[in-house]
Amino acid sequence: MPLQTELTRRLGITVPVVQGGMQHVGTAELASAVSNAGGLGIITALIWPEPEGLRQEIRKCKKLTTRPFAVNITLLPALVPPDYEAYAQVVIDEGIKIVETAGNSPGPVISKLKKAGVIILHKCTTIRHAQSAVKLGVDFLSIDGFECAGHVGESDITNFILLSKARQTLNVPFIASGGFADGQGLAAALMLGACGVNMGTRFLCTVEAPIHHNIKEAIVKAQETDTALVLRRWRNTTRLFKNKVVKDALKVERESKTGEFSEIAPYVSGKRGKEVFINGDPEYGVWTAGQVMGLINDIPTCKDLVTRIEKEAEETIKDKLKLFAAPSKL
Repeated sequence: MPLQTELTRRLGITVPVVQGGMQHVGTAELASAVSNAGGLGIITALIWPEPEGLRQEIRKCKKLTTRPFAVNITLLPALVPPDYEAYAQVVIDEGIKIVETAGNSPGPVISKLKKAGVIILHKCTTIRHAQSAVKLGVDFLSIDGFECAGHVGESDITNFILLSKARQTLNVPFIASGGFADGQGLAAALMLGACGVNMGTRFLCTVEAPIHHNIKEAIVKAQETDTALVLRRWRNTTRLFKNKVVKDALKVERESKTGEFSEIAPYVSGKRGKEVFINGDPEYGVWTAGQVMGLINDIPTCKDLVTRIEKEAEETIKDKLKLFAAPSKL
């Protein structure tokens, strides 16, 4: 029996699983594969330096799937910020009805999208930020625990607490993000009050993910201890795969006398991180990965993965219902 939640009903998907918006990875190939599997695939807008590139990728995705998919627009600090509203306009022009937002000061973009009838999923790492997003009119919150890959926030609150706090305090449906890879995790998230899960690293390690096979193998071999947090000194804490470059960056971060970001910048170059996914050398540059690597043991297709997660979640929930068996008569 399909798992039906607020997420599946409102988004028109069949399994309450969302593919995280990932830089360099959230392309039409991956997004369409997740959507065709019954989840919600997401194209990452800022992979393309100009909005027109996003337009072409959306059109490509429409040829690969007839099912709903979304676009991620993440607003991050930059000396020369992208034209976020132009990306939002492309989303509207192309008839996309679901957008995942994240980052700083998303109000103007969210307002523009809401006026066009777009459903907004907004990612937050704290309840305080989630409450602010609710005031902006978001439809769903994606609650990111400290376990997650990439930007973890500065509060270090793990999902077991964060999700329960969300259940107690929020009046908007929420998705659990960070640390999810299987159906048991989905079942746990549903029990804690979530209406689905968001997975990034797990979808990074699938057949359709547009990265070198060596990186997928590195994820399979990794343990939950193989990540590191960098850039805390600059209040931009980021969870990355623990390789030599990351270790060197941490040394600079600890030992810098000036605290100038320019000292660490060469180590955390996004350009080198992108090359990792192309050349297949996990030591070449920094790349994001979550602690959930310790739970990932294979490289399935998106279809096989989503089907397996749905089956595991259903079996787990049914099994736990046996705890309510009638007491035996003495």
